[in-house]
Amino acid sequence: VQLQASGGGVVQAGGSLSLSCVVSGSISRIDGMGWYRQAPGKQRELVASITSGGNPNYADSVKGRFTMITINARNTVNLEMNSLKPEDTAVYSCYAEVTSYSGSGYNRNVHWGQGTLVTVSS
Repeated sequence: VQLQASGGGVVQAGGSLSLSCVVSGSISRIDGMGWYRQAPGKQRELVASITSGGNPNYADSVKGRFTMITINARNTVNLEMNSLKPEDTAVYSCYAEVTSYSGSGYNRNVHWGQGTLVTVSS
C-alpha cells in the first residue's frame, strides 16, 4: 500500500491551499483516513480524520477553515485549507487505515504518505 501526497507550498496569511492524498496498492477496504501536521519544535497534531461511514472530525484549531473531502471511488482524501494563518505552517502528512488481503488472511495497518510542507507567511 502506498500513499502519494501532493499540494502544499507557500501562501500568504488569509490565503488557501489544497492537499491531496491518493492511496494505492493492495486494498480490500479503507477504514479511516486523515491528516496530521507537525510544526517545528511542536508535537504532531491530528488535523482531520474520518472513519468509514462517519463524518469528518477536525482539530479545534482548524474548524471552520479546513475541509476534508474523501473521494471513495478514487481512494483519495483532500484537505482544503482556507483562511490560513502563520501558525498553520507545518509538515502535513496523510494516513490511511487499510485492510488488505494476503495469503495468510486479512490484515489492517496504518500507512503514511510522505510529508508535504505548508508555509504561511505573515
